[in-house]
Amino acid sequence: MKNLILVLLAFALFACSNSNSVSVQSPDGKIKVDCWIDEASNNYYSVNQDGEILIQPSFLGFELENGEKIGTNVKIVSVRKTKVNDSWTPVYGELAEVPDVYNQIVIRLKETTETPREFELTFRVYNEGVAFNMNFLSDENNPTLTIQKELTEFRLANNYDCWVSDRAQSEYRKVPISEIAAPVERPLVIEADKKYLAIGEAKLIDFSRMKLMAGESANTLVATLHDEPTVTLTYTTPWRTIMVGDSPGELIEHNYFLQNLNDPCAIDDVSWIKPGKVIREVTLTTKGGIACVDFAVENGLQYVEFDAGWYGLEYDDASDATTITVDPKRSPGPLDLHKVIDYANSKGIGIILYVNRRALEKQIDEILPLYRSWGVKGLKYGFVQVGSQEWTTWLHEAVKKAAENELMVDIHDEYRPTGFSRTYPNLMTQEGIRGDEESPANAHTLTTLFTRMLAGAGDNTICYFAPRVTEKMGGHVSQLAKAVMLYSPWQFLFWYDRPPNSSDVIGGVPGAKDYIELTPELEFFKNMPTVWDNTKVLEGKIGDYATVARKSGNDWFLGSLTGENSHALQLNLSFLDTGKSYEASVYSYDPEIDIPTKVRIDKQEVNSTSLLNFDIRPNSGLAIQFRQM
Repeated sequence: MKNLILVLLAFALFACSNSNSVSVQSPDGKIKVDCWIDEASNNYYSVNQDGEILIQPSFLGFELENGEKIGTNVKIVSVRKTKVNDSWTPVYGELAEVPDVYNQIVIRLKETTETPREFELTFRVYNEGVAFNMNFLSDENNPTLTIQKELTEFRLANNYDCWVSDRAQSEYRKVPISEIAAPVERPLVIEADKKYLAIGEAKLIDFSRMKLMAGESANTLVATLHDEPTVTLTYTTPWRTIMVGDSPGELIEHNYFLQNLNDPCAIDDVSWIKPGKVIREVTLTTKGGIACVDFAVENGLQYVEFDAGWYGLEYDDASDATTITVDPKRSPGPLDLHKVIDYANSKGIGIILYVNRRALEKQIDEILPLYRSWGVKGLKYGFVQVGSQEWTTWLHEAVKKAAENELMVDIHDEYRPTGFSRTYPNLMTQEGIRGDEESPANAHTLTTLFTRMLAGAGDNTICYFAPRVTEKMGGHVSQLAKAVMLYSPWQFLFWYDRPPNSSDVIGGVPGAKDYIELTPELEFFKNMPTVWDNTKVLEGKIGDYATVARKSGNDWFLGSLTGENSHALQLNLSFLDTGKSYEASVYSYDPEIDIPTKVRIDKQEVNSTSLLNFDIRPNSGLAIQFRQM
């Protein structure tokens, strides 16, 4: 009640003043946002940290289809200020408890035109960064607005370098701001002197996707929309976000930032939502499916996924996803999918089915209850359309519909998350990532870690035994490390691999020629969870090296990768629980060991005062399990 009185007092005092500026600081007082109306009645904002300007005066607004601009010819009518000191418990995540602490201002603006509109700007300032959005208030004369383009700017102090990706799954490259001539993906990580910024968006549900490109003014990024969305008033836009960190690792540790800007969980009973490890069935046969279930049971996996081709050619609009009709170009079969599902359920293993967007778009209301009746646990939405307001809205509605049928979802291809998994945690994971099916070298994975992974879970499609692992991707020990470092509640570990006793049918999956050999280091995958109670980035340099430690229960798991250069890792174990002893199982690369995967396993007793030293080769890695004794 006391806080409410303070909020109302602030509102009343400001409403009676004639000020044209307002400011708000982060709870720790370090980050400050200023918002003001200039002499030409245009709306601007800036951001500084400890007195250092991070975002210089930048315009904030939109242009409508008739050429009118939102954010010009305005005056401040009133301001509401609130403080929030809270936390929330996720259904699953990288932390057991998520802090949600911020100061907020809501600025009501009114146009000075003959027929003035009113709207609100909201700024939330966290210790982790800044977020803002715009609320278009109801207008009796104009119940809808069509936005032609966004005019929001992010003006930096210099022509800083940043890591850009043209598409959600394309390669990253490091370029200065001035060279971003076409829209690039978000979050966009910027190296700004001694700070790291990440500009992006949150709570994109029924609006047009934002990307970023260089503006006409020097050192300026501008928000660009995929198309021209039409909104019904009252309407609040997605958040524009600016994460701030002293290091790339600090950004990763704070990547709950986007979820904080989304609504709380909307699902009452979440008991059916279960993270886990997955093997993809590549033969599309009954024998292959049974073999995958048995392998999952024996090796600590929770799911088997049947990919494209089980109901026909995925790209053929005539293919019927209510039938089990194997695409002959992928496999001759036979596939008794119901037999496999029943067998899997009897063994406590869930079945996930892939459905291409062509079938989803025309059959979703029919197939979701059908698959639930079959005993299926989840779906992988394939090649979904993204970017436009229409398909953004459709996709998030498709996730909601899956929740109504108690089905979990993995979205593949170009979708990048903006925090919707907080509201609908049946959205387990998504691609929007240049994953292992693209054969990235470790250097690229070490860029992905500090850029794409700020957005949320990434289905990296680990392909443990595929030849490309040793040819291009840092070897098998790097695959172990990536399973810890690249967070995904559904972690695909065997993307191209057939277990022993599977069918001899290869199917239409490239790289699936051999069978899994049960090598000793697979115990790491067996013991490893996919969700965590705590996450610490112990070190990291974008593209060069990183070490990440994650806690589950009493145990810790660690992954470390190198890029093109070797790295001397001095590992301080102070993150372990004080006063407890642990057995450290260390998985490292050894070219002399008589195992095809060349993974050496060493065990030793350690505690929080221990210091371990490793010399990690170029394009290699290290994985460790710390089991509390």
